[in-house]
Amino acid sequence: MKIAVPVDEKGQDPAAAASFGRALGFMIYDEESGLTEILDNSAAQSAGGAGIKAAQTLADSGAEILLTPQCGGNAAKVLLTADLKLYKTEPGLSAMENIRRFQQGGLDRLIEIHEGFHRH
Repeated sequence: MKIAVPVDEKGQDPAAAASFGRALGFMIYDEESGLTEILDNSAAQSAGGAGIKAAQTLADSGAEILLTPQCGGNAAKVLLTADLKLYKTEPGLSAMENIRRFQQGGLDRLIEIHEGFHRH
């Protein structure tokens, strides 16, 4: 299973980003191989529709789980249509710490979907 977390920097264990659509990229962790990669989020600099574009990037990546602090309604529709399951990250934890927390059953499902911030 592949688990994705939005991040704002590259590196071994970057902090989980506070935003989904405008994150620099996504850390993708492959549970089977134990490997991680950072997938660039080309939507981060978009004038509009960043969440939808970021969601499509994740859907195309093969990720099955998204750990994120929040998600807009349009992006959530794309993600849920692609059968990704959404979980809420724990503030202050790195991407890998959030992944470990998820694996231990310590993260809640993300059910509070907002309409997006639409800030450019």
